[in-house]
Amino acid sequence: MADFDLSIDEKRVYADKSGKKTAYVAASVGVVSVDVSDDLVGGFRIDHKCDPRDIAGSPGEVAIATAEDVLLLQDDDYHELDFGPATSVGFHQNRVVAADEGGRIARFDDEGWTDIGTAEGVRTIDGSLVAAADGVYRITDGELTHVGLPDVADISDPAGRLGGSEGTAYAAAESGLYRLGNGWMSEFEDSASVVAAMPDGRAHAVGSEGVVSLEDGVWVADPIPLDETVIAVAHDARTTYAVTDAGSLCLRTTESDWRTQVLGLDTVGIAVR
Repeated sequence: MADFDLSIDEKRVYADKSGKKTAYVAASVGVVSVDVSDDLVGGFRIDHKCDPRDIAGSPGEVAIATAEDVLLLQDDDYHELDFGPATSVGFHQNRVVAADEGGRIARFDDEGWTDIGTAEGVRTIDGSLVAAADGVYRITDGELTHVGLPDVADISDPAGRLGGSEGTAYAAAESGLYRLGNGWMSEFEDSASVVAAMPDGRAHAVGSEGVVSLEDGVWVADPIPLDETVIAVAHDARTTYAVTDAGSLCLRTTESDWRTQVLGLDTVGIAVR
C-alpha cells in the first residue's frame, strides 16, 4: 500500500502554490530539475540519477519510467513503485499508468499495481489513451479498447489525465493531428510528432514546420527561437514548456515570447506538477 500518496485535493493545492516553480527534464544523466518563475529560467541541477525512458506530470507529482523501475516524485522524495523496467508512463485520473517493453500496461493505486491489458510497442500514455504500434487504445472500466488511428507518435487527454470533464483529446500521427470527438477528426494534415493539451483549452503540437499553438480554434505557427526540433511539451497553470533534440529548454507564458536555456543534455522529455 502506498502510504506516501497524496489526496487529489492535496495535489491541487500543492500545484497551485505561486512563486518559483520547477520543471523536470528526463535526460541521459537522470532527472534534471530546472528553477523557473513565470517566463524566467533559473538554475538547473541533477535531481535524481537514473536511466529515464519517459516522464509525465500530474498536480503535485511526477512519474518517471526508468530502465530499473517506475519512480514517483512527491514533495522532494523519489519513491520506487516496484513495477520493474518501464518504457512509458502517464497518469489516468491522477493515478500512475505504466507500460513495459513486453507491452504490459498497469495502473498504480493504494493497493499497488493492477494490470489493464497488453499492447505491442507502447509509445506514449496520457489520460485514458495509450498509443501503441497498431493504433490507439482507450482505458475503459479497467480494460483496453482499441479505438483505431495508426502511426500515432504522441497523444494528450487532459480530461482523462486529471479525472475531470474539461479538455479535448488529441493524437499526433504521421498523417496529421487529430481531435477525438465522434471518432478521430482531422485538425490538420501535416505530419505531427508531439501534442500537449490542457483542460483550459491551451494546446501545442509539433509538425514538420515546427511548433504550432491553438488560438481561438485555429492552429497557428508558434516557433521557438532556435534551429532545433521540439521533442516534448508540457503545461502548468500559466506556462508552456518545451525541450529540444539538442538539449535546450524553452518556455513562455501567454503574455511573453519564448525564453530559452541551453541544458547541454540528451533529453527524453519534460514534466511539471
